[in-house]
Amino acid sequence: MKWKIACIQFDIAFGNPEANIEKVCELVKEAGKDNPDIIVLPELWSTGYDLGRLDKIADSGGFVTTKFLKSLAKEQNAHIVGGSIAKKTNRGIYNTMLTVNKDGEVAGEYSKLHLFRLMDEHHFLQPGKTDGMFKLDGENCAGFICYDIRFPEWIRAHTTKNAKAIFVVAEWPLARVEHWRTLLIARAIENQCYVIACNRSGSDPKNEFAGHSMIIDPWGEILAEAGNDAETITATIDLAKVDEVRKQIPIFEDRRPQYY
Repeated sequence: MKWKIACIQFDIAFGNPEANIEKVCELVKEAGKDNPDIIVLPELWSTGYDLGRLDKIADSGGFVTTKFLKSLAKEQNAHIVGGSIAKKTNRGIYNTMLTVNKDGEVAGEYSKLHLFRLMDEHHFLQPGKTDGMFKLDGENCAGFICYDIRFPEWIRAHTTKNAKAIFVVAEWPLARVEHWRTLLIARAIENQCYVIACNRSGSDPKNEFAGHSMIIDPWGEILAEAGNDAETITATIDLAKVDEVRKQIPIFEDRRPQYY
């Protein structure tokens, strides 16, 4: 299975869902001109990190953004890994990744498991409790959100289930851009899978963000990387390469988890 991937890196309007929905609509349609198979958005793309106002601006039930992403996916005939949104429920607000396939069906939903205390997420958000596995075109994939990549055991829990492509969406700060790059490359090498990572660019009242969205192959080679500014990167990945690499260096067969 070969997929052409487009990662849309942009500056999110702080606390303004209407403006961000309009912007994403424009950017997805522009990216669609190159006929990608999968389009990826960044973390909390509809609200940004306006955590203190999430009770007012979060999407209740995720209904508005789910409907929006379904419509875009069908219109562009592309799967959309819809970054993440602030989803309001009767149990609290979650940082939730929505993946919609090209038929306009929800293929996966994952709420961020690891909340980042340095940005006060634990004060405003509830942690997820489910894994990030989903299928596109019958292939196993997994989704993660930002801080998740600092937990290699969480990533490995998905690649042992034969996830061949992992999608990471983020609002990763510029101050730790080298951590971002190093961790993503390491996750690709140690899991022998593609890593497709979409970060935001720009800034908000408290943070400057790194950009540097990346598409990385199972050997850890960078197929595409953005700079700091708004940009859409593309690359074509071939999932057959995952099988080739895993056969050449059979780390999954050689694991001895009974001793870990």
